[in-house]
Amino acid sequence: MKKTDRNIPAGQAGLSAPPRLFGIETWVFDLDNTLYSPDCDLFSQIDVKMSGFVADLLGLDLIDARKLQKQYFLTYGTTLRGLMDNHGVRPEDFLDHVHDIDVSPVPPDPHLAEALAALPGRKLVFTNGSVPHAERVMKRLGIDHLMEDVFDIAAADYHPKPAAITYDRFLSHYGVEAKKAVMFEDMARNLVPAAALGMTTVWLKTAYQWGHVDHVKAAVHHETEDLVGFLRAQSGDATDERAFIPDASS
Repeated sequence: MKKTDRNIPAGQAGLSAPPRLFGIETWVFDLDNTLYSPDCDLFSQIDVKMSGFVADLLGLDLIDARKLQKQYFLTYGTTLRGLMDNHGVRPEDFLDHVHDIDVSPVPPDPHLAEALAALPGRKLVFTNGSVPHAERVMKRLGIDHLMEDVFDIAAADYHPKPAAITYDRFLSHYGVEAKKAVMFEDMARNLVPAAALGMTTVWLKTAYQWGHVDHVKAAVHHETEDLVGFLRAQSGDATDERAFIPDASS
């Protein structure tokens, strides 16, 4: 990822309470394990489906299939990209299979909806999943009407986060000015290209076992374990001494 070699602004992590962000015009959210809590264990359904797909495709037992699945995930950004590059898998076949899940474990979240509605500016979802999956999950959460659009793996031409080219494609597609955008992610490595481009970044720390992989401290400006609380702070007192103003000149 050559573009992540650019200067990354110094991190603002470690704050004891959510800061107030200023100058933000676009709010960018990952989907899985970010807009909903991994406690509902939704992604485990997808994980099982992926292992089964790999096992059936390559004639592996489930243990070896899972090992290969995770190897591809860590190397290529998604299992799908690894399967496409190494086995010629049609992405539609894979996505239709792994997203055929029960989303009912995701509870409606009126507090999240309220916090999102209060944010000034645009709200976008940026996911390595598919639009249909994102739409089902957002509808379940009760936030589908609050999001302007979903930029999914197909829109990224199947180059998943953290591929730098995909962040450029995302910003260009929506006409987003990076220095006036903030990105929320549960996977720390997906924030590295965002920070390199000048976006403010927020790492949502969860129990997801892969969330800390390739963590780069300087690329994580803020950390939180409470997305709703962080978002609520954005409509708080503008004189909050914890405020962090993105430097448009950096």
